Amino acid sequence: MADTLNGAGGHQSIPALLHRNAIQYAGSAAYREKDLGIWQSWTWAQAEAEIQALALGLINLGVREGDFIAVIGRNRPYLYWSMVAAQSVGAIPVPLYQDAVAEEMAYVMEHCGARFAIVADQEQVDKVIEVQENLHQFEHMIYLDPRGLRKYDHSKLHQFSHVQEQGRAALDEFLPELQRREATLNYDSPCVMLYTSGTTGKPKGVLLSNRNVIETAKSRSEFDNLRESDEVLAYLPMAWVGEFNFSIGQAYWTGFCVNCPESADTMMTDLREIGPSYYFAPPRIFETQLTNVMIRMEDASPVKKRIFDYFMAHARKVGPDILDGHPVGVLDRLKYKLGEFVVYGPLKNALGFSSVRVGYTAGEAIGPEIFDFYRSLGINLKQLYGQTEATVFITAQPDGPVRSDTVGVPCPGVELRIAENGEVFYRSPGVFVEYYKNPESTADTKDPEGWVATGDAGFIEEDTGHLRIIDRAKDVGKMASGALFAPKYAENKLKFFPNILEAVVFGNGREECTAFINVDLTAVGNWAERNNIAYGSYQELAAHPQVMDTVQSHVEAVNASLAEDPMLSGCQIHRFVILHKELDADDGELTRTRKVRRRIIEEKFADIITALYDGSPKVSTTTEVTYEDGRKGSISATLEIRDAKVVPVTPQQVAAE
Repeated sequence: MADTLNGAGGHQSIPALLHRNAIQYAGSAAYREKDLGIWQSWTWAQAEAEIQALALGLINLGVREGDFIAVIGRNRPYLYWSMVAAQSVGAIPVPLYQDAVAEEMAYVMEHCGARFAIVADQEQVDKVIEVQENLHQFEHMIYLDPRGLRKYDHSKLHQFSHVQEQGRAALDEFLPELQRREATLNYDSPCVMLYTSGTTGKPKGVLLSNRNVIETAKSRSEFDNLRESDEVLAYLPMAWVGEFNFSIGQAYWTGFCVNCPESADTMMTDLREIGPSYYFAPPRIFETQLTNVMIRMEDASPVKKRIFDYFMAHARKVGPDILDGHPVGVLDRLKYKLGEFVVYGPLKNALGFSSVRVGYTAGEAIGPEIFDFYRSLGINLKQLYGQTEATVFITAQPDGPVRSDTVGVPCPGVELRIAENGEVFYRSPGVFVEYYKNPESTADTKDPEGWVATGDAGFIEEDTGHLRIIDRAKDVGKMASGALFAPKYAENKLKFFPNILEAVVFGNGREECTAFINVDLTAVGNWAERNNIAYGSYQELAAHPQVMDTVQSHVEAVNASLAEDPMLSGCQIHRFVILHKELDADDGELTRTRKVRRRIIEEKFADIITALYDGSPKVSTTTEVTYEDGRKGSISATLEIRDAKVVPVTPQQVAAE
């Protein structure tokens, strides 16, 4: 195996780190997977053997150095092994989102020229077969689960275990070639290619090197004192750079165990069983968990609810200070310990957070109330800021100075600067190699000195050095009055309410702001059930007058909050509508990482936006939708448009450029 002395710790590739772990942590758990309700485990030594067998099988199938191999499916040890096996033979793994439709997969596989694909099951096999005619370079597909595939043409279709068996059988024949390929890997060798979410256009292939992945994994592991005994739950999409860095980069650097849940439906149960010590989740996960807690407390007895409210009020008062090591009175500490026994401990156990030593959230801003709720329980939840192009990490919050309104200080090895227009730039060892087959975008994003434009607007606090992100730079604009328009800031405030799932704010260049809102079906449906309100669909529930009244109260509360900010008081929402459908990635309205595609939404719902601004009390609309099986259809609705109370202020104008 490649094990030269020029990289971090003398290891210049992920396969080299695998070899080190198989020796140093031979008997320690590397992977676990829950299957049919039972946890299965593989040590580092066993994982290396599985990966080697697959790598030999790939050589037997004709995989060449420099080939791209698509990897599609939910989080499973076998698919993580597939990515490392691809790297071992000098190929480049390209993980894809498992819920992507066939056309999305076709674009990525055609763009990178993937000759091979390793997929989870029949669903993914069918997607690839559907678009295979347009993939002129495509040759072989390997699948994990054989169910439903017995009568398929297997001339170019291979079962994962059979490929491994063929690799083991050809050990003597191909092992020298595998060792030669591994020996050629170095810090500048490609490690993985990950595609951007494509919020404004076609996704771009971000090529990351071993240097990018290993150096960021090393610095972040040291920053948070990660260790071989840590446990993580791998449940986020493997195509997302954060998941790759946590479950490949940091896992292979530190030697900790990667646990894969049985399914999305069992994730929360599996989370409680594993009790991870290192945990990451986007804000939506934490919001959903808190919503579920509050729903359960609404159904609890009056005595239990009073006890919960009493101790949670105390936790919010002193919990963060205790967590950060600030002085707290003896009586308050004693009361907090009692609360830990009565409320906080059982609640953390129910959430699966009893053992969390380091927790992070990123991707979107998290609500201060939600953030403070978890920290008040003693959970060391922090925020980080990153991008695919940075191999995730740009800034992160160190232990202690943790606040909900910043994304922390520059990570080790990262330099920051703020351009005159407010855009954030960074430079680090994690900076990507290039956008594949796109030198123009590479040059636009990364300058010759290695500075990368994030596309986000923000500023660095002079007194703390913490970075604050305002919005996407392209989304920050001006109202007709000259006031600052930052839609995400207002949207995040709206999404802090458990009844609101998604929000999209409009107003750039206009006299006032308006908003689209999606209600959270779980939270609002629970309210309807408690109040014996019958409904037949999301559309019917969203249009209920009491739901409209509740959402209006939330909008007006946000307006009151915005009015207190002199820079953003002009973003108060004057009119809103609750959409008749949830914004959906399958319909192109969101990315696979649930980021809003503003341009597409503005085009698709132009009639509703027009009605918001022309004073209409209602608007009738028809919208095309995509069903789960890929079929297209349409839904029609007449939507009520509500006026919201705004707080009169004189917003601060943006300085002239």
